[in-house]
Amino acid sequence: MKKNDQKKIMVIEDDANLLKNVKEILEEENFLVNTATDGKRGIKTVLEWQPDLIICDIALPLKNGYEVAQEILKNEKTKKTPFIFLTAKVEKEDIRKGMMLGADDYIFKPFDIADLLNSIRLRLDKMSNQNNMAPTEEEKKQYEMDDKLLLKAGSKIQFFKIKDLKYLKAENPYVLLKFEDGKNSLQRQTLDKWESKLPLKYFIRIHRSTIINMEFIVKI
Repeated sequence: MKKNDQKKIMVIEDDANLLKNVKEILEEENFLVNTATDGKRGIKTVLEWQPDLIICDIALPLKNGYEVAQEILKNEKTKKTPFIFLTAKVEKEDIRKGMMLGADDYIFKPFDIADLLNSIRLRLDKMSNQNNMAPTEEEKKQYEMDDKLLLKAGSKIQFFKIKDLKYLKAENPYVLLKFEDGKNSLQRQTLDKWESKLPLKYFIRIHRSTIINMEFIVKI
């Protein structure tokens, strides 16, 4: 990758050791990396530097991660920038709050660096695809919780409501859909495609291979 083609990543994290390790790993992957150890400085740097992706802890001094996301994702210059939260265990309402602010993903501490890198690449690829290709009307259509899907489960074809979908898990080359009644359905549509169509208020990707319905959890 040429230097001019390098993607810029902003990391906002108050744990000095973690910040140093993440920065070194990202630079080894040929990303340009800028850092901040508090939310206030993080916001200032993002608005000045205009990164391609932001990784942000939630428990930050001066301004917490939610305040950072609110300011950055409502700014005209940075509102489309992919935003990934780093966090320890939180209540589902905390997760929903972040998603409603516009966050794209949550990475839970302690995390596997492969999961973080995969999430970064997924978000950057998705942004690149969105910039290069206008979606069709069908692709732009998003499901509501009461919408029904006609799916094959075992030997039967039946309707399932989106709200009864507990989680989706990638099982290459399929995606496994698990419903509240215990039934499963294997689909060829990619996890990324499902993620783009499911209601963001309720469904969150917590791993490179898993999307969960937050209505079925109390704590992660």
